[in-house]
Amino acid sequence: MGQVYIVCGKTDLRKGIDGLAVLIKEQFELDPFSGKVFLFCGRSKDRFKALYWDGQGFWLLYKRFENGKMNWPRNQNEVQALSSEQVDWLMKGFSISPKIKNTKAREFY
Repeated sequence: MGQVYIVCGKTDLRKGIDGLAVLIKEQFELDPFSGKVFLFCGRSKDRFKALYWDGQGFWLLYKRFENGKMNWPRNQNEVQALSSEQVDWLMKGFSISPKIKNTKAREFY
């Protein structure tokens, strides 16, 4: 499989292969036939769709998490390339860009 891209923000998951391919081509000016994997998330963030062209046809995968939700980026109208590590984080419900809080060291007496 090719590079994985996340379509940030909410996508209407009622769309099928054709609707998602048009979204990739027209809204983001990317090629849905490129062999890249495109991930889409709906409002509830407990399910997503993946669109992939294998050279002969499209794969449309749908996953629903039974417990928990994904930490999906909210930036509407943006697509981001993900590393394999970021894909793993996303599938486990973690953020694709974790932030570390700055905490002051506590003095112990």
